Amino acid sequence: MTDTETLLAAYDGQMRGAPPSSPAGVTYEQDGPLLRIVGGFRGLVSGPRSLGVRGADLDLLIARQRDYFAARGEAVEWKTRSHDDPADLTDRLRAAGFVPEDRETVLIGRAAGLAVREPVLPEGVTLRRVTADADMRRIAGMESAVWGQDWSWLADDLTGRVESAPDDIAVYVVEADGEVVSAAWLVFRPGTEFASLWGGSTLAEWRGRGIYRALVATRAALAVGRGVTYLQVDASDDSAPILRRLGFEAVTTTTPYVWSP
Repeated sequence: MTDTETLLAAYDGQMRGAPPSSPAGVTYEQDGPLLRIVGGFRGLVSGPRSLGVRGADLDLLIARQRDYFAARGEAVEWKTRSHDDPADLTDRLRAAGFVPEDRETVLIGRAAGLAVREPVLPEGVTLRRVTADADMRRIAGMESAVWGQDWSWLADDLTGRVESAPDDIAVYVVEADGEVVSAAWLVFRPGTEFASLWGGSTLAEWRGRGIYRALVATRAALAVGRGVTYLQVDASDDSAPILRRLGFEAVTTTTPYVWSP
């Protein structure tokens, strides 16, 4: 196999089932081939590379997820990947009322190679690991400013993860003059070779100054210390080129299809 095929096979084999621990208040349920995650800011549905169902049976499986969350009055995201089977899954999701959000690129890098770069921050800027609820709310405020949306749910999500499984997540903030200008977190997946990079959003006036790269290097070093082989990212079009330059390789794309009540 090529290196890309090797990385994609590792991703499919290790990153698509239920994580070993769940945040407080979040439960995992299995519905046929699907993993259903309940209790977050919206529901989440994900499956293996091949669902093993087609046609009318697939339509019923999709409708069952939609109706499950409709009964709860909640939105649900169905996480698709571009290499999944059957190929008409996304057409059937659209027909059931699911709407695609922005496509992201799934990138994988080898942690050891990413940890060798010494983090370099702009003068007067600091980077630290945080666990306090107050810091999580500051992160949510920064994310809301970056994306122009209400991200207040993120504070509860991060706090819940830290409280329920503190060894499985590491949250970092970058600050300047007491203001959070960027934040990112590393999520470990015990029992696998992987950890995932999340966040990395930076206020517009602080972009292009090495902060994102420093956050990647810091998290990679922590991952290597924990014996992690691979780092995985679902990257936006803004982040993907930076990650490629750092040594990450694109293996597929992922698009969330969302149904909302």
